[in-house]
Amino acid sequence: MSAERPTLPPVRLHTEAELARDALAAPLLARAVRLARWAGPDTRVGAGGELVDDQLPAAAEHLGLVADEDGAAEASEAWRLAVDTGLVDVEDPEADADADSDGDAEGTVTAGENLALLTGGSPQDVLAIWLDGLEAAHADATAPVFDDFADLVGEDGSVDFDALDWDPETEAEFLDGVLGNLYLLTVGEGAGDEPVPLPALAASMIVPDDMGEPTDDILEQVSDAMMRLDDQFRVLEPIGIVEYHPVDEALLAEEGEEAVPPADDDDVTRYGMVKLTPLGLYGIRARMLDAGVDAPAIGDLADKGADVLLGGIAYYPESAARGEIELWLARHGADGAAGELLDAARGEDPQAPLRRLHCQQALALVGAGAETAVRAVLGDSELGGLARVWLAERGAADVPAPSEAMIFWLAIDTIAAQLEADGDLDELQGLVEGLSGQHSGFFDEAWRVDHPATADVLEAMGRLHSDKKQAKAARKAAFKARSRSGSGN
Repeated sequence: MSAERPTLPPVRLHTEAELARDALAAPLLARAVRLARWAGPDTRVGAGGELVDDQLPAAAEHLGLVADEDGAAEASEAWRLAVDTGLVDVEDPEADADADSDGDAEGTVTAGENLALLTGGSPQDVLAIWLDGLEAAHADATAPVFDDFADLVGEDGSVDFDALDWDPETEAEFLDGVLGNLYLLTVGEGAGDEPVPLPALAASMIVPDDMGEPTDDILEQVSDAMMRLDDQFRVLEPIGIVEYHPVDEALLAEEGEEAVPPADDDDVTRYGMVKLTPLGLYGIRARMLDAGVDAPAIGDLADKGADVLLGGIAYYPESAARGEIELWLARHGADGAAGELLDAARGEDPQAPLRRLHCQQALALVGAGAETAVRAVLGDSELGGLARVWLAERGAADVPAPSEAMIFWLAIDTIAAQLEADGDLDELQGLVEGLSGQHSGFFDEAWRVDHPATADVLEAMGRLHSDKKQAKAARKAAFKARSRSGSGN
């Protein structure tokens, strides 16, 4: 029942059905589907599976685009996605006996198996295809723009990558780092639904945490990263993972030109704003899970036992823990849930106080149906105090008064839970001073409490208590508790 702190806070995802609808509505995938249905025996592709040039105007028109250079580029992008996601199958042009004598082979196209899955498959099928599309879009976003390096492209179409000074792994790691930071800013406790300014996102990757005023060199790196991200988010937006307000074109100076200064220096939106969509949260989490990152989602524990539930939510923020408990109860039902939760709350390991804290929260959600199971543990040394608190909060009758030893044990257990959770220091200080203030001579007795965390709790109380006399008493009590524990008495 031990717990580990998750690398990232848990995310609350939309249902798979909702996410699948969002995936089908993503502009790039929607265009890819339309082209896959448009393609037929007469559709010709080149050696790399791309539409041949004379097919692009018709493809653009089918998508409702102007059949110019921009429309052709967008049609070509949608076609590549159709190929990458298996919406169309391309016959190997090298095997075509009618290949042109000059070596410019052309292949033919048939509908891919995945095309039917988008309409007749499950939401999981749709999302699996969309994730393939996300991988393709991610690769496009990190690829170099060859138009800017025309002199590096040979007559045979090969590229001198060494001269290009482009490292695909470095580019991918940078973008993944940015998306990871954006994910954390979106799912973190207290995070809002507001978009993130592009300068802040770029700075999160460039500016060292311990740096005060950024140097000119760092600021230039941040500016370069912003421009890089502006291009990348423009590529990623059509697959549906972000909502992106791009950098104002007036701020992008051509080489040798002077950038137009913003009319309002405080208008941060001119420098780009981005936020993850619900589909983006799903997609970035899926990529992180594939990379071995611990990225929990609320609902992951719904089909697990109570021991896994209480261990898994040990370090969740309060709202996330409540959401996970609610889903667990919906799956398991109220009957028997209270007894299972109480059994899982026992223990002397460092996370046990946190399990008991979350058990108490879970029992509150079970409601009146938990009373029988709660009364059954009134005499339990670890759960008896918790049971009395729960019954008293519900106004139950015939609740036996706790012994003094149980009161002190519950006080130590409560503070131990908050310390293990790294709770708010002001709230923790208030808890420490409140508990010690309720009992005259608290520290004269607390060191005797038979709880594994007694000494650690008393030491913490000594650090946190604002009254110097009480703090000193807490430290002396902690020393006594350690001596008592060491002597085995």
